This record gives sequence, C-alpha cells and structure tokens, in this order.
Amino acid sequence: MAKPNKKGPVQTVDIVCGKCKAMLFKYRKGGKGALVKCFIERIVNDFTLTPCCCPNCHQVFARETLIRGTPAYKIIGGKARMK
Repeated sequence: MAKPNKKGPVQTVDIVCGKCKAMLFKYRKGGKGALVKCFIERIVNDFTLTPCCCPNCHQVFARETLIRGTPAYKIIGGKARMK
C-alpha cells in the first residue's frame, strides 16, 4: 500500500481530550472525515508528556501502531475530539 504524503495538508486542527478538553495536538488533517488516526509525522505541536496519555486527566486516548508502514496513533473512539 502507498505511504501517506509526507508534507500532507496545510490546514491544522486542534485535537483535544474528550473528557477534560485539554489540548493534545495541533495536527495537519486531510479530508472531512472523523478522527480515526494521527500520523506522528503530521503532528505540528505535541502537548502530551507521555505518548497517547492526556497531560491533565491521564486518560489513555490512543494506541501506538504502524499504519501502512508509518508510525501513527490509532484514536480510541470518543476519547479525543477535533476542533
């Protein structure tokens, strides 16, 4: 399968915790669909202290995985939202 485009989209979205609304990432997301995965190379600003864990309420919101050979965070349903 094809790898994701490295440069990716220009538009950024804010990814916040679904529970406490703390800021998690600024992410270059492509398309209009739901937030399912975040490719690590597309994260502009990372506000988490430990990977996949909210810095405020310490809830695990994603799992680290490889998607199409590229490291990514697979979002657990409803644990993170985008603005």
